Amino acid sequence: QVQLVESGGGLVQAGGSLRLSCAASGSFFVINTMGWYRQAPGKQRELVATITGGGNTNYADSVKGRFTISRDNAKNTVYLQMNGLKPEDTSVYYCNANVRVDWGSPSDYWGQGTQVTVSS
Repeated sequence: QVQLVESGGGLVQAGGSLRLSCAASGSFFVINTMGWYRQAPGKQRELVATITGGGNTNYADSVKGRFTISRDNAKNTVYLQMNGLKPEDTSVYYCNANVRVDWGSPSDYWGQGTQVTVSS
């Protein structure tokens, strides 16, 4: 019922920038919190940043001051602007959205992931 499609990943040199986008589509009532998570090989998936429907944001300490999360509610899209990228930011980045599709409880949905590779 809900699809999340990410775009914007790629290869960049250390110190460079990338902008990720994630658009939600399908049939639903409301999208609550949206966020970005990442998972490097051999590691657990970790939170990068989240943003509520009202625009309140939360960041992992490792990305504070470098990454900015934003959303366009009219387009059901969340963005992640990544500046000052470091090799340790190399991961598959996943979009997440907490979505209410009916009168029941909301559920979490995930995108397919987009690779971000930062070369030193």
